[in-house]
Amino acid sequence: MTTEPAPTPRRRLLRWVLAGVALVLLALAAVLVARWLRGLGPVEDFLATFPGSYPLPESAPVGFPAWLGWQHFFNVFLLVLVVRTGLQSRAEKRPTALWTSARNRRRRMSMTVWTHLSLDLLWIVNGVVYVVLLFATGQWMRIVPTSWAVFPNAVSATLQYVSLDWPTENGWVNYNSLQQLAYFATVFVAAPLAIATGYRMSALWPRDATRLSRAYPFAVAKAVHLPVMVYFVLFTIAHVTLVLATGALRNLNHMYAQSDEINWVGFAIFAASLLVIAAGWALVRPAIVDRVAGAFGEVARR
Repeated sequence: MTTEPAPTPRRRLLRWVLAGVALVLLALAAVLVARWLRGLGPVEDFLATFPGSYPLPESAPVGFPAWLGWQHFFNVFLLVLVVRTGLQSRAEKRPTALWTSARNRRRRMSMTVWTHLSLDLLWIVNGVVYVVLLFATGQWMRIVPTSWAVFPNAVSATLQYVSLDWPTENGWVNYNSLQQLAYFATVFVAAPLAIATGYRMSALWPRDATRLSRAYPFAVAKAVHLPVMVYFVLFTIAHVTLVLATGALRNLNHMYAQSDEINWVGFAIFAASLLVIAAGWALVRPAIVDRVAGAFGEVARR
């Protein structure tokens, strides 16, 4: 039995180029089809009936409170580091450092995994605070569908985006239905899945829970965890792209300056937040992480 030789760097580059060309052609075809569809009478009527969003309940708040801006920043900051350490832990073959819990000596893991789990915990705490404030202030009505009209309006918004004749944006008052479904899925579906699968894969999972482990196999959690991470990455890319492409100054003011004005205040805060994220990325290094981990257990480097 012969094995196929590994592809050379030139072949790998060629594959990436061909994949990129295929994606561009596919996107172009999608735009052309969407524009053709929008020229059909029934589709025009559909777009007129469902413009892309539906009215929120009368009690829905207008604008964004300061806590939402801070929560948004903390979420992005932690998510970047969670994804980074998650990929590092998956690629790690032989750990260069191990952490042993001071409370339970049986609980042992690589320092990369410990860092990933610690960041996960902070991300979960931030998420819990976010959800509590979301429902306490009525902001939940922005991202939780309150009408079945969300589905045809989401189809309408999708068609408008793909045709490059984008739906009218007024995020200060109301998201379009596609945005609402995406935010709902991210907060109430993807995040819980990431937590549940991450916990099952971690050293925190009880080793003696035989029946529970059989009912919730490790392989299932592993098969779900990576696609969820990929979803977060793709969502972030799409989210940032649309924020910058649909009125960057106004959108950044919404989230970072709690203002509906068009000026550079939100952009300046956004730029500063990127520097903080870059600093956080640089600070996740053994000299610092080992000291933090040492307060909760024993760190041994090989």
